[in-house]
Amino acid sequence: MPSSAETPDAVTRPEAPRLDRQLCFAMYSASRAATAAYRPMLEELGLTYPQYLAMMVLWEDQPRSVRDLGEELGLDSGTLSPLLKRLEALGFVERRRSAEDERRVEVFLTDAGAALGARAAGIPQRLADAAGLSAAELDQLRETLTRLAAALHAGH
Repeated sequence: MPSSAETPDAVTRPEAPRLDRQLCFAMYSASRAATAAYRPMLEELGLTYPQYLAMMVLWEDQPRSVRDLGEELGLDSGTLSPLLKRLEALGFVERRRSAEDERRVEVFLTDAGAALGARAAGIPQRLADAAGLSAAELDQLRETLTRLAAALHAGH
């Protein structure tokens, strides 16, 4: 009869990863929670979260080429084109061929799109308030996540 040290239960095995200790799950959970917190705020504007991100880029600086917009957002043209078509149908943006290079399509805000930016101005603060973190904590978290994303992108 084998001793207790030889039984399968006593064999030393590496501890299985625990979900609550995984960075990937914490980021996934936080991302889902943030997107859910944004949803009612963005519904007031008639935007989805990806549309909001595209509009933020345009509120910062426009016109932007479709290519530049896709690079900034990390979206391919198969995802970005329908998003821009929907924003155009909503009357927030207009796509036009560049006068300098007709192969280039530029995205402009309409007057309604620019006005929407003023209505959206308070959203970042509302999300910060919902998070219950200080401005410094949020800045530190954003900087850490930005560095993490850059390092992981560089590793590919």
